[in-house]
Amino acid sequence: MTTNASAENKKISNMLVAIDGSEYSFKAAEYALDLAKLYGSKLFAVTVTYLPTQDKLTQKQVLDKGLVEDESVAGETSSEKWFDSFLQKAASMGVDVKPELINSTRPVDYVLLEFAEGQNIDLIVVGTRGRTGFKKLLLGSTATSIVTYAHCPVLVVK
Repeated sequence: MTTNASAENKKISNMLVAIDGSEYSFKAAEYALDLAKLYGSKLFAVTVTYLPTQDKLTQKQVLDKGLVEDESVAGETSSEKWFDSFLQKAASMGVDVKPELINSTRPVDYVLLEFAEGQNIDLIVVGTRGRTGFKKLLLGSTATSIVTYAHCPVLVVK
């Protein structure tokens, strides 16, 4: 494929990484963090869920709740600890990470795509598969939909 614009001419100012507490989303987040450092990008770490507003959970608590309900990863380090470590690592690398917890009744892919357009995201990073536990926050079908309908490039990490 021939293109007039080279990769060097592309500016990645804003990146989005979808995090749902799954191993694949953690890998995607680590990859996105390295890319954000490389390009000097702002990184939005986004979790989408449907929670009653009275629950008032934080993003870390939502991620940890998903981990607890996923029996396949029981006993591993909690998502809250991972998230704290992730944010500390980002700070030490000088990467501007903006955690976002979006509470919505709409499909996850739609919410992520809408957020990406609204924030002028230049690159979306997602894991190949998400968890099937807590409210099915991010699934393989969601990643497929994001790749299909995103207004910008999408990097899928496995």
